[in-house]
Amino acid sequence: MVNFKEATDVITSELTSTLSNVNNDEIDNLINQINKAEKVFFVGVGRVLLSLQSIAKRFAHLGVQTYVVGQITEPAMTDKDLLIVGSGSGETAFPLIISKKAKELNATVAHIGTHPTSSMSQYADVFVRLPISSNPNSDEEVQSHQPMKSLFEQSLLLLGDTIALMLVRKENIELNSLWEYHANLE
Repeated sequence: MVNFKEATDVITSELTSTLSNVNNDEIDNLINQINKAEKVFFVGVGRVLLSLQSIAKRFAHLGVQTYVVGQITEPAMTDKDLLIVGSGSGETAFPLIISKKAKELNATVAHIGTHPTSSMSQYADVFVRLPISSNPNSDEEVQSHQPMKSLFEQSLLLLGDTIALMLVRKENIELNSLWEYHANLE
């Protein structure tokens, strides 16, 4: 039987290995697109969507206009906007359909995933690779011992928080000032 400490060591080790091998230039490119966009939309499914919703909320705290595709108050997308797609495989049907539509609207599409040559690559202007393996024989990617796609979903959430911290530091945002954007009907 594995105890709590052993299990958390596995998870934190996998997360450290994954995030320390993300390409800094890819992150800088994504941040530039976030800064240029009037509105930032997010699309994903399942637990990936939950991670993206958390990222959208955090970016909103930084003053970024964020929307999750399908939310009831979602505005129209324009060519001044950015769609951030979370899909490890880059093959998930709904994000592919939404990405195609975003490109038809001349919006910028950023894909955060594990496979740079996936079907999503035909729509993505920006790609951020989380080096997580779906192939147990790959030495260049992080092998996960967690159930299903947990490592991707966790890494995605922490990547979003890392980008938020980078934005805070780049803009010299005073952390206490962020409370003006925090929900206050709680």
